[in-house]
Amino acid sequence: MNTDSRSAAQKEHPIGHPGDYRYHLGYRVLRIFADIRPGEASKALLLALNVFLLLLAYYILKPLRESLLLVDKNSAVVKSCLGGAQAVLFVFVIKGFSRLASRVPRHVLITWTTSFFISNLVVFYFLHRGGMAVKPMGILFFIWVGIFNYFVIAQFWGFANDLYSDEVGKRTFPLVALGATLGGLVATLPFMKKLRDFLGGNWEFKLMLIAGVLLFLCILLARHIHHRDVRKTRQDQEKGLAGAEERAKVQEQPLKASGGFRLVFKSRYLFLIALMIGLYNFINATGEFIMTDVTVKASIATDGARPVERPRTNPEEQVAGGLPSAAASPPRQTESKAIHNAFMDYQFLTNVIALVIQLLLVSRIFKWVGVGGALLFLPLLALGGYALISFGAVLLLVRWVKALENGTDYSLQNTTKAALFLVTKREEKYKAKAAIDTFFVRGGDTLSALAVLAGTQVLGLRIERFALINVVVVIVLIGIVFKIIPAYKRRKIKAEAN
Repeated sequence: MNTDSRSAAQKEHPIGHPGDYRYHLGYRVLRIFADIRPGEASKALLLALNVFLLLLAYYILKPLRESLLLVDKNSAVVKSCLGGAQAVLFVFVIKGFSRLASRVPRHVLITWTTSFFISNLVVFYFLHRGGMAVKPMGILFFIWVGIFNYFVIAQFWGFANDLYSDEVGKRTFPLVALGATLGGLVATLPFMKKLRDFLGGNWEFKLMLIAGVLLFLCILLARHIHHRDVRKTRQDQEKGLAGAEERAKVQEQPLKASGGFRLVFKSRYLFLIALMIGLYNFINATGEFIMTDVTVKASIATDGARPVERPRTNPEEQVAGGLPSAAASPPRQTESKAIHNAFMDYQFLTNVIALVIQLLLVSRIFKWVGVGGALLFLPLLALGGYALISFGAVLLLVRWVKALENGTDYSLQNTTKAALFLVTKREEKYKAKAAIDTFFVRGGDTLSALAVLAGTQVLGLRIERFALINVVVVIVLIGIVFKIIPAYKRRKIKAEAN
């Protein structure tokens, strides 16, 4: 473009207008997925790469917990019960995190917490090398993965919220969340099974070390994004731009002293979000029990390694609460791989759905109905899905319903939940979000575990009855969402005024 034509373009479309000549091909491609404007792409892409690596690491680890734990017919009950242990541990985790966040700046906070999880993976590797049995290892690793998953993702979105205003965050978060969706998809591609076979013996624990390397790269990226943001603020401060001086004061300071739980309980808006997420996780965890029960029995029956219904004649094979003894029926490699394959296939389908929704729908839904309206999509989908399952829990139906539900959760719902915190205070973005996305999530899981225990061990409910329970809880969840929407709008008006 010559000087005359460029000047004409500038006059017709001022800088910052979607018709601006500086919207080159790269921006045009990005604008398919999100309303990205000049100067916003680099930070959003760096955050997308960060969460891509984070989710890639998690989805490498997630099927491992199933392959290490789900090796007998009652493993679905075991899985539900361990959510309660995670909820108890989260009380201490959040208290420790809140204290640390009040003492160190955000980039140091991310470095220390992520390094802690990396060290845990190394410990698991050497525990296995030291001869620890698979069953207790599976229980410990399952609890650890549940804590790791919700904590690091909550911390990432707290960091992302801290980098953006409400107006810019709503436009760029769909692109950032695309990185998370791609991370989950890549981890479940068929080549990951070939990598497992290539690693040979002890492949589960070698994959843990690979995930640790990815987490280390996440630390480097987060620190780079932080320092880049600080430099940009200093440049704005030198130019005398409004708000730059205030941002410069807080960017490298610790958060104010306040506990995550205290922040949640003193704010009606945050408490409603906590209730929503807790109820949804009850629904999701109960759905995972349905999915696990149907899938594991089908995998074991197909594999032929042992009967689906093996009666327990030895009392030593059962411990309190229905948990199988570590000494009972050692897992077979064929079963471990069959279950690992089944859950990788399920997660692959989930992540393909999530990618399609993230690419084509999330940004447009935000534009059409706003953040508040987007909150209704997942509850309505879950309502229809579990209503269908309640008429018959066939494997194909359950797999597709759960894949659609989780795919929507990983794309639209996760982006929407993150956007809800754009209108909150800085301490709420980190501490309150961490408390909500960990303790209240696992609180929902714990209630689900109690329902599963009561239904399986006391009432003897069929799988379809658990789907019917979910239908009732979804209706309550929809009522909570209708209370969050006006509360969000009030927060938004207040944030814009400030």
